[in-house]
Amino acid sequence: MTLPADHPLATGRTASSRLVSAYRGVRGDVTPVWFMRQAGRSLPEYRELRVGTRMLDACLDPALASEITLQPVRRHGVDAGIFFSDIVIPLKLAGVAVEIEPGRGPVFAAPVRTSADVAALPDPADADFSAIAEGVARTVAQLGDTPLIGFAGAPFTIAAYLVEGGPSKDHIRARTLMHSDPDAWHALLTWVAEVTGRFLRTQVLAGASAAQLFDSWVGSLSRADYSARVAPYSAAALEHVRDLDVPLVHFGVGSGDVLDLMHGIGVDAVGVDWRVPLDEADRRVGARATLQGNVDPAMLAAPWPVLERHVLDVLRRGASARAHVLNLGHGVPPETDPDVLTRVVELVHSATAEQIAGAEPVGADTDADTDADADAAAEGARP
Repeated sequence: MTLPADHPLATGRTASSRLVSAYRGVRGDVTPVWFMRQAGRSLPEYRELRVGTRMLDACLDPALASEITLQPVRRHGVDAGIFFSDIVIPLKLAGVAVEIEPGRGPVFAAPVRTSADVAALPDPADADFSAIAEGVARTVAQLGDTPLIGFAGAPFTIAAYLVEGGPSKDHIRARTLMHSDPDAWHALLTWVAEVTGRFLRTQVLAGASAAQLFDSWVGSLSRADYSARVAPYSAAALEHVRDLDVPLVHFGVGSGDVLDLMHGIGVDAVGVDWRVPLDEADRRVGARATLQGNVDPAMLAAPWPVLERHVLDVLRRGASARAHVLNLGHGVPPETDPDVLTRVVELVHSATAEQIAGAEPVGADTDADTDADADAAAEGARP
């Protein structure tokens, strides 16, 4: 299937944008920048808009979700919007009972821990994503030539929530199910890949110019478990949009040991958290891929000279990849000063080649120490 004729990529509105070009491996004169969780609690206009509205209700209100998505694009001048939603939205729309508890996160009324629990899950084909499609279409209509990124949670992260019944520090129940009942694990992740893949496809068909798969809890896995019991289902989720030929991005937290495997499921770009320098990430991926990241979110509260130096160092290290999209190594902390994000965008857009080439690492992160540590860590991380 091809994209609709009025899709921003099909009409050319976003096809040559900084973001799409970088995802496709074309390095431009200016590095594109956007921030994970750029829409949300760090913005006073968001907090005002959300008064009296629960999180999932906001996600399912097309006008509200669109406005929230657009707020950081207007304020910061970022090179992309990312659709305001939540990784559990496709589950809720499929009929799974889930709520987001303030201060805790997604909580499920009935955890999924047995083969019978998996068999009782609703049919993904019955999920009604019309509100998502309308929200995306509203947003794209106002973005002009700025691309919108669609997103979905990766099967492991969503399955971990389902099995645990909510957030967990070590996802022990999910990892136990993976080994104690492989058939139930396969059925569960196959179900999640189907419902989240449909969610992602809805966003792309409605106008998203790229798609990102988030695996927030991948850092709890061994390399062997990720390769055999998780990666195939992430690939299956992305199969829902491969025929649409949009750039695909894969990001995970604590994923330094599996960056090459994440790229190996067939994506154009790999998001890197703050733990691994981008030049080392490029070496670990083992293939020419666009890298996304990886400003440390903690640095956003540092004095400007420290943050500026860190951002320029990230740009310098990102120059080793075929192309680079600057982002954070995770989401924007809620207490972040929005003016700092705007200033980061301005720095990235105006940074000269000389500034970037001359950047030095912050604090004790010397090139010698980083390279030595990276070499040691990478020995066991290569295929």
